[in-house]
Amino acid sequence: MKAVEYYKYGTHDVLQLIEVEKPNPKSNEVLVKIHATTVTTTECNFRMGKPYMTRLFTGFSKPKLKRLGEELSGEIVEIGNAVSKFKVGDLVFGTAGPEFGANTEYLCIPDDGVLYQKPENINFEEAAASVDGFLTALPFLRDTGEIKKGQKVLINGASGSVGAAAVQVAKYYGAIVTGVCSTTNMDLVKSIGADRVIDYTKEDFTTNEQKYDLIFDTVGKLTFSNAKKALTKHGVFLEAAIGLGVIPNVIFSSVFGKKKAKIAATGLRKPHERLKDLELLKGLMENKTIIPVIDRTYPLEEISKAHSYVDKGHKKGNVVIRVVK
Repeated sequence: MKAVEYYKYGTHDVLQLIEVEKPNPKSNEVLVKIHATTVTTTECNFRMGKPYMTRLFTGFSKPKLKRLGEELSGEIVEIGNAVSKFKVGDLVFGTAGPEFGANTEYLCIPDDGVLYQKPENINFEEAAASVDGFLTALPFLRDTGEIKKGQKVLINGASGSVGAAAVQVAKYYGAIVTGVCSTTNMDLVKSIGADRVIDYTKEDFTTNEQKYDLIFDTVGKLTFSNAKKALTKHGVFLEAAIGLGVIPNVIFSSVFGKKKAKIAATGLRKPHERLKDLELLKGLMENKTIIPVIDRTYPLEEISKAHSYVDKGHKKGNVVIRVVK
C-alpha cells in the first residue's frame, strides 16, 4: 500500500511517497481503508519541527512520528475478533489518534478510539475535513470559555479550519458572533453564520469601542495584553495556538484581575470525551448546523503540494487529501 512518511525536519520536500505492507488489525482494532484525510497547520509545524517546543512531542533531532495525518474518513474492511462496535462495510470518520498516521491507504484504529459512523448526507472529503476544527473549537468554547446564549463572541482567524468551526459552534450556542479575517474571506465567514465580519487589514478590533465576552484567537496572532482591551469586565481570552508567551498570562490572570486568559490541550482529551463530541458533530452535520469548509483537494501523490500551500498561511477552512480516487 502507499503511505507518506518523512525522516527529517524541513520543507514540504521532505515528504516521501513509499510502498509499505498493509497492516493487520489486532483483536481490538479495525482496519480502515482511508478515502480522505487532511493537511493541517499543526502537521506542517510538526513537519518543520517548529516552534521548537513541539519537538518535546515530535522528537528533538529527528521526527518520532514518521507518518502524519490526523483526520480521516473511510470504510472498515477488516475487524479484530474482539470488536463488536463496528462491522465490515461501515463508513466511518474520526481521528487517527495521538500517533497520527492517516497519510496512507490503510490504517488500524482501536475500536474504542475516536471513530464514528460517517454522516450519510456528506461525502468522504467533507467528513474528513470536519473533525479537527470542530473537536478543537467545541471544547474551547463550551468547556474552557463556558459560552452562553446571547454573549458577544469574537473569533480571530475565522476563515481557517478551527476558526470556521468556531463561528458555527458559537452560533449553535446562541452567541452573537464577530469574525475577523482578511478581505478575501469576508463573504465566506458571513456565509457560515457570523453576525459581523471585521477585515483585519482595515480595522483593528482592539481599538474600537466594542467589547466581547469571549475572544477566541484560533491562529496565535493576538496577545492577551492587546485582546483584553476589547474584553468585557469579566471577559475571557482563549488562545488555541499555544506558545510560551501566553502561559505567564494564563497563570497571572488566574490569580489577579477579572479578565482571564485561558488555554486548553484539546487534542489530549480522553478518547471517550472526543468520541462523544464526534457523535454530536455527526448530528449537527446531518441537520446542516455545521457545514464543512474545504479550500482545496489534492490526491495523495501530491501531498507535498498540499503542505506547500498550507505553509503559506492563507488557506480557507481545510485542505483535503483524497486517498481513494
